[in-house]
Amino acid sequence: MKIGLSAVHAVLWSAIGAAALAWPGPGWATPVNPTRDSEVVEVLPSGGTGAEERRLRRLWVNQPTDAVTAVSLARRYLARAREQGDPRYAGQALAVLQPWPDARSAPDDVLLLQATLQQYLHEFDVSAGHLEMLVARRPDHAQAWLTLATVRRVQGRYAESDAACRGLQAAGVRLESLACLAENESLRGNTDAARDSLQQMLAAPRLSPSTRSWLLTTLAELEQRAGRPDIAETTFKLAMAAEAGGYTLLTYADFLMDMNRHAEALALLTPQPRTDAVLLRLAIAGARLKSPGADKDARQVRDAMAQANLRPDARGTHAREQAMFALWVDAKPAAALALARENVRKQREPLDLLVLAHAARAAGDEKAIREADQIRKEMGLHDERLDALL
Repeated sequence: MKIGLSAVHAVLWSAIGAAALAWPGPGWATPVNPTRDSEVVEVLPSGGTGAEERRLRRLWVNQPTDAVTAVSLARRYLARAREQGDPRYAGQALAVLQPWPDARSAPDDVLLLQATLQQYLHEFDVSAGHLEMLVARRPDHAQAWLTLATVRRVQGRYAESDAACRGLQAAGVRLESLACLAENESLRGNTDAARDSLQQMLAAPRLSPSTRSWLLTTLAELEQRAGRPDIAETTFKLAMAAEAGGYTLLTYADFLMDMNRHAEALALLTPQPRTDAVLLRLAIAGARLKSPGADKDARQVRDAMAQANLRPDARGTHAREQAMFALWVDAKPAAALALARENVRKQREPLDLLVLAHAARAAGDEKAIREADQIRKEMGLHDERLDALL
């Protein structure tokens, strides 16, 4: 089963959560208690449904156990969740897949989509369990191996991610497998070997723009963790020139803010669609610069948080973004630290540890600093930025 780089980018996108931010957080919203049946609590976005989606809905209503129809409709809901940053559409997608509650008997496409939705909602262990079940019965299922590798990397479980990367190679997908292994090596601090591997892949002829941008972004992140910001910036710019996709753009914006170049980050982000991921960064950069639109952006983020906080499971879904906002916009390090600690119980990418370390430093909490150091040692994560904080 062959897959292309578009699948890789979709998995990376959902792993980072950049286009899929909910805004959980304690104390930012008052529950709404309607006093009459006609009272409007919230108006959901229409999403611009088209004729094809209406056709799929009609088919699904008439045949809810038809797997092909259910998967097609659920994929549309997931795509809209990612585009609009609204996880309620992911909930609708899961509802469409309810006729298959037993993963052991679910069709392959249903099981893969359930696992992808669980990944999107940060239910990483459940997602990984379903993916492991899928590759056990379909060792050639490349997309399942790729998603599993990403989930385990997000959890900071690099050895298990390596195993999934190798499963991907056994399924016949060489370039993505090698890039997968190289990224894990770079996270462990084996920078030279990882850099060489990525550069060899970039030297291959006839790479598509999306492939080149993805590999260059991975290399830029490696250089940033290795403490070589000048080379990282040059590589980010090459990635942007190849294809300025959403993940690359947001990662470059984070790099600029990490370098205290908030005006450049603001200029980069201002023309972009105001997804929740973009809006968060606009609010952070604006707060640092005290820019004219900063208060408006911060209010929009708070409004999104308040909406999301009405959902019972909101707090744990994107605690990292909550921590970033509490720390760098609201200047509430204690609240940020609580959220960052909650976040690393599920998600352990370098940014998660960085947010925890920054919050611990800002709060003056030596115990939390030691905790962050212990977590990164247990993971085997090497990052010069963490070294400076811990």
